[in-house]
Amino acid sequence: MQCGIELSTQATALERQVFDFLGYQWAPILANFIHIVVIILGLFGTIQYRPRYIVVYAVWAAVWVTWNVFLICYYLEVGGLSKDSELLTFNLSRHHSWWREHGLGCLREEVPAASLGVPHSQAPVLGASCTLEHTYVEALHSSLQILLALVGFIYGCYVVSVFTEEEDSFDFIGGFDPFPLYHVNEKPSSLLSKQAYLPE
Repeated sequence: MQCGIELSTQATALERQVFDFLGYQWAPILANFIHIVVIILGLFGTIQYRPRYIVVYAVWAAVWVTWNVFLICYYLEVGGLSKDSELLTFNLSRHHSWWREHGLGCLREEVPAASLGVPHSQAPVLGASCTLEHTYVEALHSSLQILLALVGFIYGCYVVSVFTEEEDSFDFIGGFDPFPLYHVNEKPSSLLSKQAYLPE
């Protein structure tokens, strides 16, 4: 079950990484990369019974929820954040979300170019007859990531508790036997050496 959750989280993170690369969103690209690496670490920990790796995954899931809440606030312009700022590109470029220019169901119109001699280009009319605006697409992406991260966090904590219970109940060469350390063997010695004196 934990592997299934991590694999679905991996698939959605890879999908999101592709669209962030297309939009040159450097902060989300970096965060998605770290997320993918931690998911692989969590998968390894689950398969190899390494609770420490799963703890790293669970801690990162909490950080990932916080990051995605920030992204929702960013795109919905909550708390003084502006989706038109260059915060997610580290002020290195003027690019925005890929969905802004390639929105779902947006009409495309010819927009005259500002420079001389450049032919007209096709561009979407922002906010005009889009099936779903880019801000809501990004917020839905983040909401899905939050949901998967919460499920992964809860299940990761459960798997860690199961692994640690198994380690605590493991009987290592009789180390947790209820008998005293030096107890007398109650079987007669003739039964112990019977195999050595079997007639041929």
